[in-house]
Amino acid sequence: MNQTQLIGRLTKDPELKYSPSGVPVVRFTLAVNREMKRDEADFINCIAFNKVAESLANFQKKGSRIGVVGRIQTGSYENQQGQRIFTTDVIANSIEFLDARSDSNRGSQGASNHESSTNTGGQYQGSSQGYYGGNNNQPSYTRADEDPFANSKGPIEVNEDDLPF
Repeated sequence: MNQTQLIGRLTKDPELKYSPSGVPVVRFTLAVNREMKRDEADFINCIAFNKVAESLANFQKKGSRIGVVGRIQTGSYENQQGQRIFTTDVIANSIEFLDARSDSNRGSQGASNHESSTNTGGQYQGSSQGYYGGNNNQPSYTRADEDPFANSKGPIEVNEDDLPF
């Protein structure tokens, strides 16, 4: 079993990029405090794809506290000097936003923000999380203040045809 769970803070603002095939990708580093020593941290390289990457880039910034569930992936490449470089990354399957945020539109202070996003890595996982890779026609938002549901009053109607499962 290859699964890891981390809680830490982003070391810089996430920057959304796209692969040559158009898949959204974010590479980020998570500063995770060591269990017994609060003044020491490990800096763990992570990668998110698809909706997880878009959510992270649109709604989080340097210093944001997040939870990551994913898997460890190792690899290697040859640098310009001909040396073999080994890499270890966490591939984020899901991310949960753990910081409380102030929502000035509703006037609430410190409203809990448990935004969770799931990434299936482009393959169907056989669960109710659905498939978020490839060709989906949902809009991509570049700023948190462009949320199309920010001014909605009341529940949002969803019928079975809208669900991915």
